[in-house]
Parts: sequence; structure tokens; C-alpha cells
Amino acid sequence: MIEFRLDQRSGVPTYLQLVQQVRQALRLGILQPGDQLPTVKEVVGKLAINPNTVLKAYRELDREGLTEGRRGQGTFVSHDQPAAVPGDYSALRSALLKWIERARKAGLDDESINALVAATLQTVFFEKAA
Repeated sequence: MIEFRLDQRSGVPTYLQLVQQVRQALRLGILQPGDQLPTVKEVVGKLAINPNTVLKAYRELDREGLTEGRRGQGTFVSHDQPAAVPGDYSALRSALLKWIERARKAGLDDESINALVAATLQTVFFEKAA
């Protein structure tokens, strides 16, 4: 089951952080079709946020076809979702953690690291498009 985390300093609305975390978990294979998301009550209790915020996130996921709400049972990853190809991300994760450590030693904070990654991805995208 996914465990949501919030970054109050990110500037991203809380509901959208929840949506993005579900999308990411689907991409990485952490969530699979049929898996249940935490109940609204569980999320509210853990994160101390308004239930309407969680409901808004779950409605957005439903609207996108990523999840389906089942009355009285909860919210589940849609069976229409292709299962992520199981992969061993441990080597990539290890290399990324080492890179992040080097970036921090070079004086970059989290925002700078995110900006560098985003700019690099954008460069790669434009190079492929050209």
C-alpha cells in the first residue's frame, strides 16, 4: 500500500501531491491494478489534512481513469491500468542516491537538485524532438 507524504514547502497543492504520488507509484510498479489506496480516514489521520482534500485527489484519480471508487469498500487502482513492467530499480536508485549525495556536497539544496533534473530532462526532450 502507498504511504503518502507531503512537502509543505513545495508550493504544489496538497491534493495534487497525492495525485502525483499515485501516478508515480503506478509508473514504478509500487501500485498494481486492483490495489487499494488508503482510506480517506487513514490519510486524514496520518497527514492531518482536511478530508475534502483527500476526496478531491481521489476524484481526480477517478476522473483520469487511474482508480475506481467502490461504495463502502474504498478506492482501488483501476483494472484498466496496464501493470507496470516489474523492474529492478535498485541499481538505478543506488546510483541516483550517490548522485544526490554528490550534488548536496557540491552545495545544491533540494530545489536546486530538482531544477537541475528538470532542466536536464527538458534538454533531453528537446534533443529527441529535433
